[in-house]
Amino acid sequence: MPSTLIEKYIRESHLPHIWCAGCGNGTIMRDVIQAIDNLGLDKKDVVIVSGIGCSARAAGYMNFNSIHTTHGRAIAFATGIKMAKPHMKVIVLTGDGDAAAIGGNHLIHAARRNIDLTVVVFNNSIYGMTGGQFSPTTPTGEFATTAPYGSIDPNFDIPELARAAGATYTARGTTYHVPQTIKLIENAIAHDGFSIVECVTTCPTYYGRKNKKGDAVKMLEYQRDNSVSVAKAKTMTAEELKGKIVFGELYVDNEKPEYTKEYEKIIEIAGGRSDE
Repeated sequence: MPSTLIEKYIRESHLPHIWCAGCGNGTIMRDVIQAIDNLGLDKKDVVIVSGIGCSARAAGYMNFNSIHTTHGRAIAFATGIKMAKPHMKVIVLTGDGDAAAIGGNHLIHAARRNIDLTVVVFNNSIYGMTGGQFSPTTPTGEFATTAPYGSIDPNFDIPELARAAGATYTARGTTYHVPQTIKLIENAIAHDGFSIVECVTTCPTYYGRKNKKGDAVKMLEYQRDNSVSVAKAKTMTAEELKGKIVFGELYVDNEKPEYTKEYEKIIEIAGGRSDE
């Protein structure tokens, strides 16, 4: 991360970070910071919200208005902040377990309402902080401490889940595709409505080790060699897409009303009512 970004956006007193060597979370945090900087947002108008998990550490390192909440409840806290301060850009940093397991209910209802939140999901396909348990995004057949013979659960497609629930901006990036992911996060923040960017990240300590994926470099090379853009994916068959990571903007809807603006209309109606 350039020193200017560190000086401007990082709580240097909290460094060095405690993420494992080779973890991609620092890359995603940097992508979020760069997107905010590219948009020229005033730090006072940005709130960073996190839940519990490896990804949640980012809220402590980032020098913004920030809140480190309870497991699975980051989107619920973020909803409250956005309703109270609708002019602010509220960005949720969450993991695949935090967002799609214990927090799944909050995810689908925030998407259903189309409330103007930006959710960045650090998807490392495992519970990294609490011992390497399988998560809702662990691919079927892959191993974890709680799936020593391979997970039999079908895994979630988080952007597709959010889109089906009502999200109006969905995208996917990776820790290998840094410039593209920065732009996706930038577009998500600028979007007026519920936006979610799944960032496929590396976890060599648990997911990589348990599934013999190699070190962090090997895992990044896998992302490079097995990712296809949305445009290219449209030209491929289902068989050709099997096992591929499709990255880019997946779904955009600029027509659906945003929730806080609709709520302001209710306030105006209620304020104009007469008791007579």
